[in-house]
Amino acid sequence: MLEKVRYIAVEGPIGAGKTSLAQRLTTYLPAARPIFERPQDNPFLARFYQNTERWALPTQLSFLFQRFDQLAALASEGMGESQYIVSDFMLERDALFAQLTLAPDELVLYEKIFEAMKPPSLPVPDLVIYLQAPVSALAERVHKRGIDSERRINESYLGKVARHYADFFFQYETSPLFVVDAAVLNPVDNEDDFKLLIERLEEMRGHREFFGYAG
Repeated sequence: MLEKVRYIAVEGPIGAGKTSLAQRLTTYLPAARPIFERPQDNPFLARFYQNTERWALPTQLSFLFQRFDQLAALASEGMGESQYIVSDFMLERDALFAQLTLAPDELVLYEKIFEAMKPPSLPVPDLVIYLQAPVSALAERVHKRGIDSERRINESYLGKVARHYADFFFQYETSPLFVVDAAVLNPVDNEDDFKLLIERLEEMRGHREFFGYAG
């Protein structure tokens, strides 16, 4: 599979390790170009975790415009000298979090803005790597990395995020999907797990595969 793809997106709930894996893939793959989410550039994020209802809409719109800009630039610039594009987000993430956090009237407004602002042509990943992990593991990792803006994230919220991701990818068919059990595999810090991940990606032939020690 790897020799046939150019644009790889790594996805998963908060704390699953998507950015860390995307960074490692960028280092491993030849001439890879990273396109990563920039939560530090969202001025509303810290306030969102303090008061979700008050700050959900501006937080969501700030991320939406950021991702539109990044993907529109990719569409206009093309691959350039890059052999691979590696991203730690999909545009569909925005709708997922909007449905999770916005009030019904705010969601209607968000969807209107989305349709009005969406660039006419956006790149679609050739491969999506989806990291799964139980809520307890997600919470432990979020706590361990100690990011100030995330200190108020609790297991209840993480559980809702994880369920929305599971529901979304259960019916996802747009791109080939490689599901990783990130609870038992650590391709970021474990060299053997990373090598095994690369081997399985190279051998992938189906449209959807699961990667775990028993998979």
